[in-house]
Amino acid sequence: MEEYRKKVKDLTSVKKEIDKLKAQGKRIVFTNGCFDLLHPGHTRYLYAARQLGDYLVVAVNTAPSVKAIKGEHRPIQSQDERTELLAALSFVDAVILFDEDNPLKVIQHLVPDVLVKGGDWTEDKIIGADVVKKAGGVVKSLPFVIGYSTTALIEKIQKEKQL
Repeated sequence: MEEYRKKVKDLTSVKKEIDKLKAQGKRIVFTNGCFDLLHPGHTRYLYAARQLGDYLVVAVNTAPSVKAIKGEHRPIQSQDERTELLAALSFVDAVILFDEDNPLKVIQHLVPDVLVKGGDWTEDKIIGADVVKKAGGVVKSLPFVIGYSTTALIEKIQKEKQL
């Protein structure tokens, strides 16, 4: 088994790990998303998120959750493929799956020090912001990387296929 696959964990394991890290004074960063087709917008965003702390947890929507949010033809890649790609990134420390439409339960369980979303999310719309702020943490909306989106990538592939 490749070493990076060990980064894909269950919620209980991640909670134990971050509790130990917090006890050492480490800052835990959390973000979430579908990450259906990994592209430079994702990697730049995740790298920037990791710079905000010592340990980055990425929660990934399961396949049924993506389908509920994005529609019948998504996800393009399986949840195992998506988690593997994220775990292979050196600046991602842990990857977990969640089945709900939003990560509130995961955020309530982990209570990260920093909650991060992309610039298309304003702080008042970031799910779990109240939980993190109440615990003394911070919420960040990172600048959106213009020109990259999974939807645009899918459209580009479909357009090329028609030529």
